[in-house]
Amino acid sequence: MLSTTSAKTLKNHGHKSKPNIAPVENNCYEGERLSNLLHMIQREIKSARQLDGSSLPEKIWLKQQFSIGVNDVTRVLERMKPRTEFGRSAQPLPSISSNHKAPSVKLQAVLVASDCNPRWLTKHLPNLASSRRVPLIFVRYNKEGSLRLGELVKLKTTIAIGIKDRGNNINKFFEDIIR
Repeated sequence: MLSTTSAKTLKNHGHKSKPNIAPVENNCYEGERLSNLLHMIQREIKSARQLDGSSLPEKIWLKQQFSIGVNDVTRVLERMKPRTEFGRSAQPLPSISSNHKAPSVKLQAVLVASDCNPRWLTKHLPNLASSRRVPLIFVRYNKEGSLRLGELVKLKTTIAIGIKDRGNNINKFFEDIIR
């Protein structure tokens, strides 16, 4: 008897069909593993905030450390240069810099609620992130992954959070997770 994937492979063989563009969720956190991850992230956020000693309001400080929301994450990823296999930029550097663009911010990783509905809200993120060599970390929690991500940044919900590369304790923590 054929397995489900074998049957699908045989069925689609020779026919032009849409490629499977669902994200590969090798780095997916759920259940107890997710709770531990979020607890450790919250602890790192508190310690980084205390070490920073900034007098900024908490929400503004969080916005400096994270790219919050699908639109903001997409905007930052699009502004990053695509990377080739050898780590070089795929596009040549511009000879004239314009003053009206925002300073270049790089994302270290992106947390995505994998159970968001409708799916098309985050459908573009895996391809965009992989072209920039930014790892995705999927969060799944009983159709409430966006609620759990929102808790990290003091919002009700958020579907995606990008971790800005600032060289602080939060970045060191995510460097360990990614490896």
